[in-house]
Amino acid sequence: MIGLRLAILRSGYILFLLLCMVTGIWAQDTIYYAPTGENIQIGSQIQMLEDAGHSLTIDQALHSTAFKNSTAKVPNMQVSKSAFWAKMIIKNTTTDDLTLDVAYPTLDSVTFVAVNADGTYKVQQSGEYVPCSQREYKHQNYIFDLHIPPGQSGTFYLKVTASEQFQLPLYLGTTKTIQKSLNNSDFIFGIYAGIIFVMFFYNLFVYFTVKDKTYLYYVMYILFVGLTQACVQGYSYRYLYSGKPVMANLMLVFAPSFLGLGALEFLKSFMNVKAFTPTLFKIIKVFITAYLVIIVLGCLGMFRLAANIVQVNAGVASICVLIVGIKISLRKYRPAYFFLIAWSIFLACVVIFVLRNFNVLPYNNFTYYALDFGSALEAMLLSFALADKINIFRKEKEESQAQALLALQENERIVREQNVILEAKVTERTYELKMSNDGLNQALTDLKEAESQLVEAEKMASLGQLTAGIAHEINNPINFVTSNVKPLKRDVQILLETVDVMENLMKNTSPDQLKQIEDYKNEIDYDYLKEEIDQLLNGIGEGANRTAEIVKGLRIFSRLDEDSLKKADMNEGMESTLIIANNLIGPNIKVQRNYGNIPLIECYPGKLNQVFLNMISNAAYAINKKFEGKDGGLLTITTEATQDEVLVKIADNGIGMDETTKKKLFEPFFTTKDVGEGTGLGLSIAYNTINKHNGKIVVNSEVGVGTEFILILPLIINQ
Repeated sequence: MIGLRLAILRSGYILFLLLCMVTGIWAQDTIYYAPTGENIQIGSQIQMLEDAGHSLTIDQALHSTAFKNSTAKVPNMQVSKSAFWAKMIIKNTTTDDLTLDVAYPTLDSVTFVAVNADGTYKVQQSGEYVPCSQREYKHQNYIFDLHIPPGQSGTFYLKVTASEQFQLPLYLGTTKTIQKSLNNSDFIFGIYAGIIFVMFFYNLFVYFTVKDKTYLYYVMYILFVGLTQACVQGYSYRYLYSGKPVMANLMLVFAPSFLGLGALEFLKSFMNVKAFTPTLFKIIKVFITAYLVIIVLGCLGMFRLAANIVQVNAGVASICVLIVGIKISLRKYRPAYFFLIAWSIFLACVVIFVLRNFNVLPYNNFTYYALDFGSALEAMLLSFALADKINIFRKEKEESQAQALLALQENERIVREQNVILEAKVTERTYELKMSNDGLNQALTDLKEAESQLVEAEKMASLGQLTAGIAHEINNPINFVTSNVKPLKRDVQILLETVDVMENLMKNTSPDQLKQIEDYKNEIDYDYLKEEIDQLLNGIGEGANRTAEIVKGLRIFSRLDEDSLKKADMNEGMESTLIIANNLIGPNIKVQRNYGNIPLIECYPGKLNQVFLNMISNAAYAINKKFEGKDGGLLTITTEATQDEVLVKIADNGIGMDETTKKKLFEPFFTTKDVGEGTGLGLSIAYNTINKHNGKIVVNSEVGVGTEFILILPLIINQ
């Protein structure tokens, strides 16, 4: 019983399959191929089914009753994420093998299913994910042998997907006729590619000759015109990046985008759009931006969105380019005529190509190769236009040279006439200039004498400050000596008298006498006397030491014995200057010393000490001006070293200075001090001194905050 049931079930299943096949055959016309020697289009004799979710399996598709008859010779799926199934029943009325040619190379995937008589099927996978080298036919088209015996029929299915707009041109023929058609296509594209290569290298050569960027844009345009056609017809995938479907999808976005960029840049340069139509020039920039966005979308893998935007942007931009050509040609600009003719032909071919894609025009060799023909003809016409532009430039150059020659001749005549007048005026002016020159020489002599006198005055002023400082500083320790001399004499006299008394008493020493000695010691406060003598002697020693220190500082500061270059310590020179300038600084200004561990430098020590004294004097003046002799003033001295330089920083918190004062700071005779307080030559001399040392002075100042002078001195003066 179980075996009988299984047999009935199997019979019922086979009957169901046969019924489905018979139903399919009744619902769809059989495609007959007669021995005509030509391929036939079968798009209008097939049935189509859209699989929006990519969910149909092969078994489900084979048993589906949702297939609908196609009415177009070339079914057009536009840009769709769906998968599409095509069903066809073909009868071989010849004695040859039949072959199916899916002539749309940019399909992502193609699944070919051949159904056997017993309901089984054979599957072949193809598409951009299968390299051309691994296909049965080494071609960019998807070609399948049908293996239908003569006089019999076969049922076949195709499942296709694509990332961009696609159609389904199906050609049925024998193996020989299909191969002949493929060879013809390759031959025609070879001619087209040859034209593009010739135009590319010709214009590239011209670019290197004339160095005109218009040719560079045109070379870019020609290159991507050819590459775009190669991508559309599958030759770039076949020869350049077979087996790389991501690259194939990317190039279908990149090639037309760079084509558009090259065309628009060429248009701007060749037609001088910015000068003739500024508004359209701005609109063209919008299209350029859109192409850049498309390229970014392609890099992000958004191929369908990028393909949609490419079509819209290219269509609108083509119309805009046509309008630009018309508007500029109306202004009698000769290159615009060539461009308008070439672009009109190309645009007409683009329209034919687009109308073919939308099934308005039939899918045949003329509509298929329209874009190739149009782009090749446009490339040649625009090359002629560029050559004509060179002729225009040559003519304009000749006219310009002729005008320049006339101008030179006129100038020569004018020069000859003016020479006579000029000679008389030159003689007159020569005498006047001689008189003026004599006066200027005398004024210069007087100025040099005045400058020398002022320099001497500045030196005397510095010497006066130095003398006043020495007098003040030496006077203080001398006071120690003079004020301690009289007490010291008195104490010594008392001490001598005490010694005499003690000597007398010691002759006849008795207890009473010893008591008298003790009483006398108490009377004269002998212990305090000794302590006072010690303090007085210390005071005298301190005064003597300070006097020696001042004298040493004076010797270091003046460097009277060092007029030549010597190695000197800037810390030592600054310290000696501070000692000399102590009277200028006063008790209300705090001096903060930040001496670094710096090396000896090659310099004129005495001259640098004069610079230090001048800047310390200015800093003390600025601080006293701000604080009016009260506490709060701060003078900061900092020294530090780099690899090749020593930096001496003199900073104060005085009144500061504005930008105008800073600009004039080192000019001779410029001073902000009151009349009689300065000559205006101190900083000028300091600048020249630092410059003589191959150094620099940097000034940082802010009004109300203070000023900082940074002296940058090289370790070796002649480096």
